[in-house]
Amino acid sequence: MNHEPTGFAPPAAASLSLGMVGNCAISALIDPQGRVVWCCLPRFDGDPVFHALLGGQQPDHGAFAIEIENLAETRQYYEPNTAVLVTELWDEQGQGLAITDFAPRFPSRGRFFRPTMLVRRIRPLKGTPRIRVNISPRFDWGRLPPTITSGSNHIRYVGEQQTLRLQTDASISHLLARQPFLLTREHNFLLGPDETLQDGVGDTARHFEQETLAYWRGWSQRLALPLEWQDAVIRAAITLKLSLFEDTGAIVAAMTTSIPEAPGTQRNWDYRYCWLRDAFFVVRALNSLAEVGTMEDYLRWLTNVVVGAGGGHVQPLHGIGLERELPERLCDTLPGYRGMGPVRVGNQAQEHFQHDVYGNIVLAEAQAFHDQRLLRPAGRADFERLEAVGEQAVRVYDKPDAGMWELRTRARVHTSSALMCWAACDRLAKIARTLALPERASHWQQHADTMRERILRESWNEERQAFVESFGGRDLDASVLLMAEVGLIDPRDPRFIATLAALEAHLCDGPYMRRYEAADDFGKPETAFNICTFWRIDALARIGRADEARAIFETMLAARNPLGMLSEDTHATTGEMWGNFPQTYSMVGIINAAVRLSAPWDSVI
Repeated sequence: MNHEPTGFAPPAAASLSLGMVGNCAISALIDPQGRVVWCCLPRFDGDPVFHALLGGQQPDHGAFAIEIENLAETRQYYEPNTAVLVTELWDEQGQGLAITDFAPRFPSRGRFFRPTMLVRRIRPLKGTPRIRVNISPRFDWGRLPPTITSGSNHIRYVGEQQTLRLQTDASISHLLARQPFLLTREHNFLLGPDETLQDGVGDTARHFEQETLAYWRGWSQRLALPLEWQDAVIRAAITLKLSLFEDTGAIVAAMTTSIPEAPGTQRNWDYRYCWLRDAFFVVRALNSLAEVGTMEDYLRWLTNVVVGAGGGHVQPLHGIGLERELPERLCDTLPGYRGMGPVRVGNQAQEHFQHDVYGNIVLAEAQAFHDQRLLRPAGRADFERLEAVGEQAVRVYDKPDAGMWELRTRARVHTSSALMCWAACDRLAKIARTLALPERASHWQQHADTMRERILRESWNEERQAFVESFGGRDLDASVLLMAEVGLIDPRDPRFIATLAALEAHLCDGPYMRRYEAADDFGKPETAFNICTFWRIDALARIGRADEARAIFETMLAARNPLGMLSEDTHATTGEMWGNFPQTYSMVGIINAAVRLSAPWDSVI
């Protein structure tokens, strides 16, 4: 290894100030200095060939870095209304370059072209900066260095399970030696499958960029946006779209594993799977912007889950290829985010009973029975399949479960689970009416009415003057705010208003809101859970406290990273982001709040 040239700065410290690029097949996270620090291949839940976000055996392992000598400042932004990310690096002499990152996605030959490929294009902006390119993928969670072979315009990184090919018009010798060189012209890097390109590297990269920009601009143009906060909503919507694994229709909860929910807590989980709960909220948020294509993709995946369950227990999450087994193990080769292990692979929650899942299934599919725009509207056969889900909801709504917070050491009859079972029956009654099936409508309405009466009675705690987290319990829990969001209770009901007041008194740190007050498997929660803050915003707006809701929403927008994205949690005192990233649930909150709080279009036009 040649000695370190003094003019190249060490890698930036790990943080969640990251941009994401992707194409509904793969994704990559890129830090403010333009380093790819996380990228799983060949799909979202695959091997993190770039894993510097979770550390490595050496500081430069597991990253794809394009460095400038004597770095002075950086700038990072998306091309407007797209998933194409630009990072500018400037040196102390005022010389600069731009890195354009994207994963190709555009219609071609009657389908979407979305290869497992990352495209990086660099061009000088001013002067002739000296740069160094350091590409160091590793395989098997950082354990195995690749075997490297090369040709005149490519480098192959060969592993036991997969081989990556980098095709480039930069000097192969400089790349292999990590030799600094002057950037005098544009260079292109296409990292993907071990296949040759049909055209030249530069022509292919330019074509892919133009087509990908056009695709995303067209996609964003068709969104039905609220008047206010349009930039925030567009970025959230694109981020949600990038979380769709289009091949199967699954929607992942986040792109990462094991970013701690709070510093040093070991609350480190793998979120690279499809939770039926999170996916429903993603679908509903995009539907509210008239982007119903994601719902249609997701319903392909969801229908397979429902059929596979055979009318019985449905597990709360699956792999993106419908895998039922996601065995959880500890990865001993990566130290973790900022050295805070453990790094977990897989998720034990697939073994849980979480009874809210039945409501999440019916609610996700409900719009398909009422929306005439769809290429494949839902009909009688779909309804009959959903009825089996409803029958399961009736069986389990008052039985103990792990709850939506996935508590691993206790079971209760959780209010939020019973609530979503009610929602399943309520929506089935509405669907039956749309399908002109009065007997079925009556059947499901009776179940819904019985459940609703019992939920309101058994989850109310007179002493706390609030709906609490479980039947007969006394602990406060933010998830009861969903009672208004899914329509169980009128938000202006005095009991709901009292509940919100109790939650604000006991779970809020200023604008931020924690999930619950009781200790869990790891003690009491330390950070605020972003979606709970957004539930609070929604509840405030519904009861007429819109000014407070707007103020809290502005605080949450300010808590986003510089590129407009949120993780799962926010530290109330430091404002720092914690938890897996980018968290779809949090991005859903941005859309829902903007849609609920925005002034109407007819106020300006």
